[in-house]
Formats: sequence, C-alpha cells, structure tokens
Amino acid sequence: MTVATGAAVTGAGASGGAAPVVELVGLTRSFSGSPPVQALAGVDLLVREGEYVSVVGPSGSGKSTLLHVLGLLDRPTGGDYLLDGVPTSATSEGRRAQLRGGRIGFVFQQFHLLPHRTVLENVLLATLYSGVPRGEREERARAALERVGMGHRLHAAPTTLSGGERQRVAVARAVVTGPSLLLADEPTGNLDSVSSAAVLDLFDELHAGGLTLVVITHDPVVSARARRRVRISDGLLAEV
Repeated sequence: MTVATGAAVTGAGASGGAAPVVELVGLTRSFSGSPPVQALAGVDLLVREGEYVSVVGPSGSGKSTLLHVLGLLDRPTGGDYLLDGVPTSATSEGRRAQLRGGRIGFVFQQFHLLPHRTVLENVLLATLYSGVPRGEREERARAALERVGMGHRLHAAPTTLSGGERQRVAVARAVVTGPSLLLADEPTGNLDSVSSAAVLDLFDELHAGGLTLVVITHDPVVSARARRRVRISDGLLAEV
C-alpha cells in the first residue's frame, strides 16, 4: 500500500496513455472549529480517462468531503483540482457550475427523482443547464433510458418503480449529458442484493463503454467491482 503524500496516487492499472480526467495536487480541506478539523490532508490523486475507481473508508475518513470537492460542490482550502486539465479551485462559481453541469454526472444513495414528473421528464431536466441543444434533449434522454434498460417506462411516475429501477433512472439522468466523469456516492445503499448487483452490472457496462467512474463507498462488495481501489483514512489516500 502506498500512501499519497507527495506523489500522485495513479494506480498500477492506470492507462498511461489516457488523458487525466481528475488531478488533485496537494489538496487540503479544513473546517473551522475548536480545534479545526482537517478532512483532507495534502491529497494527490490522478484518475485517467476510462478508469473505474472506488474510494473506500470508514465514517469520518473524509469520503464525503472528497466527493463534494470532486463534484465541485465545495472548494478546497489549499492545493488544486484539475478537471479535464482545467484548474477549478480558484475559478468563479459560474464557471464551476458550468463545468459541473457539463462534465460531471452524479448518482447518489437517495435517488432524488421528482415524484410528480415522469421518468422521461426527470432525465430531461438534467439537460436544461448542460449545454445540450434544445432539439437534441428528448432524443438523448430517451437514448440514455434505453441504455440503462428503462426505455419501456418513459411515462411512469418514479413512485411506481422499484428501488433498482429508480437508481437506473438516476444513472440515466447522470449520463444523459455525456459527462467526462461519473461520481457515485453509496449507489447501492438503499437497494437489495439483487438490485445492487444489477446496478453494479450497469456500471461495468458504462465503464466498458469508456466512461470514467469514481465510486465512493464503505461496502467491500461495491468496491471490489472497480478495477482500481483507493482507501481514504484520516484525510489521506492510499492505493489498496
């Protein structure tokens, strides 16, 4: 195991010829308090295009903070985060929102589907602020739902779906804009074992199609499906 202090965690399985999608350089994140809490302690991480990486760690290890930074939902205290080679730490909120909407897809433990919108409408909403041309939005939403095996439930309400089906719709919503990076936070946390396996199979298919995935989890079964595993502890990363 190699602790990430000074050299970027790149992984033995990383494709050396692929371009970096995620590059964290000396990243820190502290929260004020008495005493202050350092959630991320000088993290270096390199995730190349097409990699499938899981980040595992116990409660309080810094997983959620790392996810928020990777998703441009929070800013680091120090260091830098380059997304597709674009420095993000000091950029304006408008530019960060633009990058987040166009280059990052999110899948959460809670599905966050609007109950009074149809499956198709929930996925369409993700295209509104992503730069997808208006004339392409419905076609892309339908294609994303077909891709995750939900093309037959376009006009269903989310409340009529099983947990596994809802998470498939959430994945379609995450990939409809053609993001560079898919971030998943405990994506099987609310699913039974059969639905969990189906979602993980879907992630395998997305990875085989070239998508870059980073999955945050405490579940060793979920982590084991990734091609590369990183552990976070006390705000530091180490290859597993």
